[in-house]
Amino acid sequence: MPATNADGRCCPTMAEQLAWECDQHDDPFECSDALIDYDLRFDEYGLIVHNGGRSVLLIQFCPWCGTRLPDSCRERWFDALEQRGIEPWSAEMPVEFEDDRWRRAS
Repeated sequence: MPATNADGRCCPTMAEQLAWECDQHDDPFECSDALIDYDLRFDEYGLIVHNGGRSVLLIQFCPWCGTRLPDSCRERWFDALEQRGIEPWSAEMPVEFEDDRWRRAS
């Protein structure tokens, strides 16, 4: 199991990077100083690829402390949608699948 500190992050630097707020950009994908993205739906961490889009390079270990990060829940997310007969990215997406509520309920 991945190690975490009191705020749920593996180290202070990871927590600091995830809390990064820019005074010039509202979106971290637009700010070249923003380095890490966390997707709550999938419990995934990624390095932001600053190419004008929303790409990330998924990582399995913290770049600062080396701690193993949680395994992605992406496949479980798709499986849970399929079990409910819901097409991914459809307009009928239940709100609990937009964050981690679906994981906490299972």
